[in-house]
Amino acid sequence: MKKTWAIGLLLCALASPAYAGFNSAYTDIDLDQCLVLDSDDFGTSWSCPGYKGYPLMVTEGDLRFSLIYGFGAKLADGQTLPPFNHLGQKLEWRLSNALGRWMPIATIVRYHTAAPETGEDEGQILVVTQLVEGNTCHIAYIDALANPDANELAREVADESGDFDCETDEIETIGKFEAW
Repeated sequence: MKKTWAIGLLLCALASPAYAGFNSAYTDIDLDQCLVLDSDDFGTSWSCPGYKGYPLMVTEGDLRFSLIYGFGAKLADGQTLPPFNHLGQKLEWRLSNALGRWMPIATIVRYHTAAPETGEDEGQILVVTQLVEGNTCHIAYIDALANPDANELAREVADESGDFDCETDEIETIGKFEAW
């Protein structure tokens, strides 16, 4: 009897929101599967499938890509990297169950950056973006080629996101950084 009661208590503890954990979900960044919202000589914007209907917009202008998240997002909300770049094929959504259901709190995406002299792919940067209504922005950059544990570093930063102030805080470079 005691064993059954202990197992039941353990299961309740694991299922409760107090047992906050983190997990990942992945979506493809396939512009052929996205709806073109606008396109001209200066760039293009797409509406793409996000995690379980979470709004995602991809924009390209001046050979630089950006991701814009959330309801009511505007084209001006996007951030990109200084070098010419393009996006990797997967978007990792970091999820938290602190509220009793899995909700996206941050994303991690790989940007491929170009060498200024040749325009050829030279670097890879993992960009961590916190997802907070009214305060969504890049919070960290990790040089994926200089850090063998780049994905783990990015997940650690993503899981601690939420307190970053997009107006005043500076984007962190995590680990060894040789990208630019």
